[in-house]
Amino acid sequence: MSVVITTFNQKGGVGKTTTVVNLSAALALKKKKVLVIDMDPQGNSTSGLGLYEFENNIYDFLIEKNKDSIYKTKTENLDIIPASGEFAGVEIELAKRGDWQFDLKNMVDQVKDDYDYVIIDSPPSLGILSMMSLVASDKILIPVQCEYYALEGVSQLMDTITLVRENFNENLGILGVVMCMFDGRTNLSLQVVDEVKSFFKDKVFRSVIPRNVRLAEAPSFGMNIFEYDKTSKGAKAYSSLADEIIGEMND
Repeated sequence: MSVVITTFNQKGGVGKTTTVVNLSAALALKKKKVLVIDMDPQGNSTSGLGLYEFENNIYDFLIEKNKDSIYKTKTENLDIIPASGEFAGVEIELAKRGDWQFDLKNMVDQVKDDYDYVIIDSPPSLGILSMMSLVASDKILIPVQCEYYALEGVSQLMDTITLVRENFNENLGILGVVMCMFDGRTNLSLQVVDEVKSFFKDKVFRSVIPRNVRLAEAPSFGMNIFEYDKTSKGAKAYSSLADEIIGEMND
């Protein structure tokens, strides 16, 4: 059974794309077949997985219904549907057309059986592209940065999930919350984790992603953390998170 996961937080800079790139690589290294769908016009998951040259992209997959938009990455078992800057205007195009809610789901349903996990990198906003991603998904993975305003916007996020459940996807569930950029030397990080746990209860993963220089450096080389430094704390954290998610899906 394939599971479709949207990694989503409307706040930017919380570790969303870092999580997509490195979690997908961790799952692939554990012999799971993974497809990343880059729904963010910035295309950071695409470059982060080392793909720079491609003829087709998410626009062709979504609008032209072209399944030749799937590319292999350097990591075995890991494919991607890339995004590029030209995708930025697609929200206007979809809004003008209307009736866009199930476009991504209909295409994902045609390819997901080839994979164990489909992981969608959604934009850091509550726009059409994020809504499409949630409609197409079974689960949401929420990255939260260990900072003072960590829970800012969470009520809006929960309202969005409720809206999607009531109107388009009644089975949409929360896979879990992953704490990112954790610094165990500061009281703030520890306090934020406690605060998030009090809100999300048992939905917070045990694995926390540390503030790690190697994680920050890897994307500039077009590498995931396992290619760049598989012995780093960041690599160990994402490997642990992958184990938790595999365990969750097998329960």
